[in-house]
Amino acid sequence: MERQDVRTKIVLAVAVVAAVVAAVVVLLPKGGEPGKSTASPTNTLPGVYVVKIDNATAARPQTGLGSADVVYVEPVEGGLTRFAAVYSSPPEVVGPVRSARETDLDLLTQYGSPVLAYSGSAPELAPLVQRSGLVRAAPEDAADAYSRDNARAAPHNLYVRPHHLPAPSAGPAKAPRTGPAPSGGRPVTSQEITYPGDRFDLAWNDGWKISLDGSPLTSTESGQVTATTVVLQQASTRSGEFVEDTSGKPSPVVVTVGSGSGVVLRDGRAFDVTWSRPTATEPTRYTTADGTEVPLAPGQTWVFLVVP
Repeated sequence: MERQDVRTKIVLAVAVVAAVVAAVVVLLPKGGEPGKSTASPTNTLPGVYVVKIDNATAARPQTGLGSADVVYVEPVEGGLTRFAAVYSSPPEVVGPVRSARETDLDLLTQYGSPVLAYSGSAPELAPLVQRSGLVRAAPEDAADAYSRDNARAAPHNLYVRPHHLPAPSAGPAKAPRTGPAPSGGRPVTSQEITYPGDRFDLAWNDGWKISLDGSPLTSTESGQVTATTVVLQQASTRSGEFVEDTSGKPSPVVVTVGSGSGVVLRDGRAFDVTWSRPTATEPTRYTTADGTEVPLAPGQTWVFLVVP
């Protein structure tokens, strides 16, 4: 009996030592170096590319629009629009590429540190891009990724090969929610979105077929552009840190952090929503009047930033 008690005490002692060692291993950072932080980064989703795409008449048809995960329609100077196309897996070629705007800084920070392909901008924008966390990938940063199509007139002929750009690192901290639509909404088969210089028409046919200025909006790699979700996001504008862009005309800075009204179009129905984005690093959420979230449908999303 005495020998058995000794054996039991030895087993218990070994168990206690093992537990202490395990606790130390858990509490120490990887590598066993006390005081050295090895916490995982907040951003755990894959990084993305963003390309600023021209939407002047001379730039059409564009290349790569049909392959984007998300396309933002941004109002710019002169009543015109420009696209910011977001890619988790970009096509071989995208373009024509045009300049960035101050709107892009807050808008794109929700994607972590995306690689931003653009050509030109007001000189004052460069330090703002650097501070925003976006990865600059203009022609002066990655000349080998860009080429011109001599069959088109400049400046509407610059194209980028995203796979020749630096690889994106930090992705978004949170992904926009996708899933089935909630109950409710109202049936709708068409929608018009107008800007002073552009008119977009949507027609529901197992997806939102997009037309621009009376003609189908096409992308050379995919044909007519079709979105599964379209968001009309009402937003205000503010004065930028500089007054004029390179053309000498004021360019509006669209406010995309905060909240406002909007409409989500999906599955042939329209949902009146409030959009909310408390900080620049969070994705935009869309909720109905009773607080029900309206997720995006799987597939391509177009977000029209609509200003007064």
